[in-house]
Amino acid sequence: MDRPTVYIETYGCQMNVSDSELMLGALASAGYEHVEKPDGADVILVNTCAIRDHAEQRVVGRLGELKRHMKRDSIMGVTGCMAQRLGPQLLDKAKHVSLVIGPDGYRALPALVDGARRGERAIATTFDLEEHYEDFSPRRFDKVKAWIPVQRGCDYRCTYCIVPTTRGSERSRRLDDVVRETRTVVAEGMSEVVLLGQTVNSYNDGTHDFADLLRAVGDVPGVRRVRFTSPHPNDFTDRVIGAMADVGAVCEHVHLPMQSGSSRVLKRMLRRYSREGYMECVERIRAAIPGVSLTTDIIVGFPGETDEEFEETLSAVREVGFADAYTFIFSPRDGTPATRLPAEWTVPESVAGERLQSLVETVRGIARRSNLGLLGTRHEVLVERQARRGDAMLMTRTRDFKTVLVPGDASMLGRYLTVELTGTTGSTFTGSVVHERQPLPMAGHDAAHEAAVASLVTR
Repeated sequence: MDRPTVYIETYGCQMNVSDSELMLGALASAGYEHVEKPDGADVILVNTCAIRDHAEQRVVGRLGELKRHMKRDSIMGVTGCMAQRLGPQLLDKAKHVSLVIGPDGYRALPALVDGARRGERAIATTFDLEEHYEDFSPRRFDKVKAWIPVQRGCDYRCTYCIVPTTRGSERSRRLDDVVRETRTVVAEGMSEVVLLGQTVNSYNDGTHDFADLLRAVGDVPGVRRVRFTSPHPNDFTDRVIGAMADVGAVCEHVHLPMQSGSSRVLKRMLRRYSREGYMECVERIRAAIPGVSLTTDIIVGFPGETDEEFEETLSAVREVGFADAYTFIFSPRDGTPATRLPAEWTVPESVAGERLQSLVETVRGIARRSNLGLLGTRHEVLVERQARRGDAMLMTRTRDFKTVLVPGDASMLGRYLTVELTGTTGSTFTGSVVHERQPLPMAGHDAAHEAAVASLVTR
């Protein structure tokens, strides 16, 4: 008898990708087979994001589109943050949806799916502050790098953010469990790990902090690159920055969300740092890790943002010199404090759109000037996947998170190469392969090891 099939479509952040891997692992253990397309799948799951209204509207539209791929006895479920936020409203809006499951409800997923296939509709959106899915075996979509959650939820209460409502309070996994999972992915052939958390550098399991975690993961034999996302500027302690500088596997890239360059806007956002505090964090990171690449998140059009405050954001972008930025127009989320700010503070859509365009042009101009100066330099890259522009090109990534397209085929996935940067569009590079790198032992941090790592990276 053929195994029942499951298709999972993922929206949102890397944490959602990791959750989809958990769900697929749970269903695979229950006898389901993963398929790459929704056509005729027995189970269709849409794992969702609730950060912005646009993301939710996109999912609602997609639920309607996916209905035409269902067989008579197929079932559809909505999981993730949007499911947590809307709950029963989703069952009312989409009659062909049988399951609504929040981020803490995946343990019951196989049983709920079986029930749905018998005609039972169900909602599972109760928070479980002890749940870390330690006994799950994720089925990973990416065979080159591993997304490893180390923390769930968030205790910050930024006025624009829905995450505390959809993910609950902050809790951290035990360090030993994270190290165990790291050893498992290395055994599966992956040498890059990305540690995930809503404010990942506030990690604390009651005994160990994020500095301890970086050192422990970086010491796992076979780990060659360690990344993490997304940190909060307030949680870059001296211990954490010291570990980033000391551990050879930790990459020379930090995604450091700024959100605004105006202290007044940051105060309305309840970000708990000022412009000056953010710049001080930047200075401390750069002093410890010369040549580190910084990327960021920025919101424009937050309620009450004046032309002067927006100009402060542009000047902060120029002062830091970000390598890239994810830029957004403020999106009000029901239930967040920002929706209760005075209506007259609302920034007109046309003004917010103009500010976004100006911000994007500023970020791109800085990146282009910086990237042109790198042409001719050599870097270690990891081959992540085939490029979208054709089978003859590969998408690779430097340690400091620059994208480099090089010629090659699928047999090179997961390999480390030294490439020379030969061209740039302003945001990505093209490169030529100089030679393939042999694996380096990443456990320990003696002088010879540090010199070997330094020789691979142009800082």
